[in-house]
Amino acid sequence: MESYTVNDLAPVARQIRKEIIKMVYAAKSGHPGGSLSITDVLTALYFKEMNINPAKPDDPSRDILVMSKGHASPALYAALSLRGYFPAELLSGFRSINSKLEGHVHRGIPGVESSTGSLGQGLGVAIGFALASKLDGRNNRIYAILGDGEMEEGNIWESLLAGSKYRLGNLTAILDRNRIQLDGFTEDIMPLGNVAEKVKPFGWDVITIDGNSLNEVVNALEQAKKPREKPLFIVANTIKGKGVSYMENNPKYHGSPPANEEEYIQALKEIEEMQ
Repeated sequence: MESYTVNDLAPVARQIRKEIIKMVYAAKSGHPGGSLSITDVLTALYFKEMNINPAKPDDPSRDILVMSKGHASPALYAALSLRGYFPAELLSGFRSINSKLEGHVHRGIPGVESSTGSLGQGLGVAIGFALASKLDGRNNRIYAILGDGEMEEGNIWESLLAGSKYRLGNLTAILDRNRIQLDGFTEDIMPLGNVAEKVKPFGWDVITIDGNSLNEVVNALEQAKKPREKPLFIVANTIKGKGVSYMENNPKYHGSPPANEEEYIQALKEIEEMQ
């Protein structure tokens, strides 16, 4: 259900980024870097491309998204809240003891389709959704958002084989290729190299984009909707910590919030000034 035009998306992405910073700063914990890098993809999906209705979160005809990189929960929670799945007031309790919004996404939140956070499992879950939809004769689309750290997991590549075998043309996997994981840069820890060229022989169609360009993201997702015999893999090259200068491409902010009020205010100011 397309509710927004491309021109409407940039202000939404800025608001999601601000909510991410507010959430992790209030909690004094969380994962801002990968949440900020995937924001533009989530904005395009939830506010333009996906067929969803927050008033009917369990509608059988809905499109489904699995956030395999479940530690990027601040981005998903902010997007769901702004889209109308639950009140914005819940965001302020992120990661607190009595809050419903846990540090990794979980099925108890309206709009969250699967609990994730144990990396490498989300693509397999998405394949299950896609296969079930195909067997049931539904025309909905299934999306999985992956982190490049979890691309080091063997079950990701097993899932790629399954997606191809069952010809899941209703499935799109989106890799948040920000090149940083928990302990540093992916190419230092376990080099992934040219992901696109590695995925193609597994029987998937592949598109490579700038994942922080809303225009490129929307164009890729429009291509994903076209009838196809193979599942689609989108390599979205992004910047970890996108929008906050001291977080960008800095492994420290994979799992660290702004260190003090000065950093917090600076982050919000820089996000507000984004084009």
